[in-house]
Amino acid sequence: MTLSITSALLELSDTAQRTAEQLGAQITEAAALVRTTLQAGGTLLFCGNGGSAADAQHMATEYVVRYMKNRRAYAAIALTTDTSLLTAAGNDLGFDHIFSRQVEALGKPQDLLIIHSTSGNSGNVLEAAKAASRIGMKVLSLTAKDGGQLKNLSDLTLIVPTDRTDRAQEVHLCIQHLICESIEGHI
Repeated sequence: MTLSITSALLELSDTAQRTAEQLGAQITEAAALVRTTLQAGGTLLFCGNGGSAADAQHMATEYVVRYMKNRRAYAAIALTTDTSLLTAAGNDLGFDHIFSRQVEALGKPQDLLIIHSTSGNSGNVLEAAKAASRIGMKVLSLTAKDGGQLKNLSDLTLIVPTDRTDRAQEVHLCIQHLICESIEGHI
């Protein structure tokens, strides 16, 4: 068992190292996109499915409440949390529209849609990206594998170099924490 735990941690470390080497400049660009959005009075809208939904909620909370420092609240919303809205949209419009409907209702051109999707191919996040584009919102996506269809619908896509969903989600959260820390207390 110790060997598999050690191997798993080394694999995570290797994925993080490849991410740092391949995506450093793009992560800096993503941080600038988040910073610009918040400085302009925009809102960060987060979405994703499954574990990525949990990451979306986690990050919206970090911006609204705090991450490392006590500071003013930053405007952020997880589009994954309103069960009445999600089930009504899923039932009435179809599951592919659970996020896009919220983007249509809440999104403004100065906002930023942040999508967590390891495959980059889930219908509901693709529809959310399309809705954001129609509004004039920018889209930042965190994906893995080859980035999926989402990479073509996003202004910036951070594609973590792994085929493993769990490793991608772990690194996505790390990237998001680094971005939050880079701007916390500076806006």
